[in-house]
Amino acid sequence: MADSKFRAGIIGLGFIGGADQVSGDALGQRVEDLDGTHVDAFVNHPRIDLVAGSSRDAGRRERFQTRFGVKTYSGWAEMLANESLDIVGVATYAPVHAEIVVACVEQGPKAIYCEKPIATLVHDAERMYKACLEAGALLVINHNMRFHPNCRRLRDLVLGGGLGELTSASLQWGSGRLGNVGTHMIDAIQMLTGQAVEAVSGHLDLAGKPDCRGEAFTDPGGWGMLRLGDRLICTVDAADYATVPPSICLNGKEGRARLSAKEVTLDYSDGRSDHWPVVSDGVSSMDRAAGEIVEWLDTGDGFPYDAGEAVRTLEAIVGFHASHAKKAAWTEIPLTGVDRDIEVHSG
Repeated sequence: MADSKFRAGIIGLGFIGGADQVSGDALGQRVEDLDGTHVDAFVNHPRIDLVAGSSRDAGRRERFQTRFGVKTYSGWAEMLANESLDIVGVATYAPVHAEIVVACVEQGPKAIYCEKPIATLVHDAERMYKACLEAGALLVINHNMRFHPNCRRLRDLVLGGGLGELTSASLQWGSGRLGNVGTHMIDAIQMLTGQAVEAVSGHLDLAGKPDCRGEAFTDPGGWGMLRLGDRLICTVDAADYATVPPSICLNGKEGRARLSAKEVTLDYSDGRSDHWPVVSDGVSSMDRAAGEIVEWLDTGDGFPYDAGEAVRTLEAIVGFHASHAKKAAWTEIPLTGVDRDIEVHSG
């Protein structure tokens, strides 16, 4: 029914799950700088009723319950067993995504909104994707550029031939972290071009920059190339200690597009130019994702983002590690053999 409400719960009540600034302080980041949080996306939607949250951290549970007035659990399995949920936000560290997502599917929620990267091991990502497909459940990975209006507008321009045939592309960002930050960028280039990563040639940056999430995580940046489709080459520049803002550049025979901070600059070969400023309507990309999840729950129609593309994105990241071990030799995607067993130690 179009006026029915969907019951939601959140697993992981930290920075992006519970908009918890105490957790953000530990990372050196501000909640207001995020493009949405799980809790805000659920609370902001009139058709979603946030009823529960879970966290191992007592302080997070107490702050969450005080701010949002919903029941909390110390264990996610207990929450799934005791609450009848339609939507679950999974905002935990990546190494446990697979276990939690598969358990969600077994307990009955029809939509799982999971943080990125999808997993740390390729076979875990595939297991998550397969479980959701077989159960008829929707798996959405929080690659938020997928839901931003300017990113979708640029995708439509490129796929409509607005830049002509693409000749090259580039990705650049600061802070390294191929798994945690690069996942957004590599996923976005596949979205914008409509082409999947087919091979990787990469070299890791082993400067040893500490990970903000703690010593358990080692997620280097690096440099290299992605081959998209049959022939499109995309360069990657993501050094650990770089401070450049993230940017994506698409070069075509009829023009060039640069996406940075979700604003777009266009320069055409005939001298024309255009600029799309940041969309400032107060609606986050996570709000938009929640809205599209509700639409899917209403209709069951095709969701605009297949989580299988997030599996391919993880393979590309793992491919950087595999290629580095082979002195930057081109590594084909999908991965085969021992390359599939490489774990990306991303938070």
